[in-house]
Amino acid sequence: MAKRLPSIMPPLTLAEALETTKIHSVAGSLRGGSRLMTARPFRAPHHTISPVALVGGGTNPVPGEISLAHNGVLFLDEFPEFSRGVLEVMRQPLEDRHITIARAKYTIDYPAGFMLVASMNPCPCGYYNHPTRQCICAPGAVRKYLNRISGPLLDRIDMHIEVESIPAERL
Repeated sequence: MAKRLPSIMPPLTLAEALETTKIHSVAGSLRGGSRLMTARPFRAPHHTISPVALVGGGTNPVPGEISLAHNGVLFLDEFPEFSRGVLEVMRQPLEDRHITIARAKYTIDYPAGFMLVASMNPCPCGYYNHPTRQCICAPGAVRKYLNRISGPLLDRIDMHIEVESIPAERL
C-alpha cells in the first residue's frame, strides 16, 4: 500500500519537479538520460540505515534519504527495528520540513518536506491481540518493543491506524 501512495498524490507542480530534480541531481541519483523528475519520490531505506545516510552529509555533502523523499513518501517498514539514533534524527526535519547539516567547514540546508509512512507489528512475534494466534512474546517484551519509538517522534505522526489480520480467503 505504501508504494502506491505517490500514485494517488497530486502530480508534481513544475516548481516541485524542479526542486526534486535538483536534490536528486546533487545526490547523483537521477536515472540515465533523465532530465526532470515527474513522479513523486518513494524512498524505503532498510532498517539498518545509519543516521548519516538518512539525513545526508559526508565529506562532499550529499542529501540523505530524508531529502531524497522531499515532495514524496519516506516509508519505514518495521519501524521499531530502526536504531533509536536514526529515529530521533527525524524529529526536527518532520517539524521544520528541512534539514541542516553543519560541519566544521560548511553548513548546508536541504529541503525535507516528505510524507512519513511507517509500519510495524504489534509486538516482536507479530501476534499480540491476533484473533486466532497466540502471542509468544515474553512478559514485558511488547512494552519494550513499543517503547523503541519515542513519544516526541510519535507526536509528529498525524495518523495512527491499526490494521487487523484478514484471513487469506477474505482477500
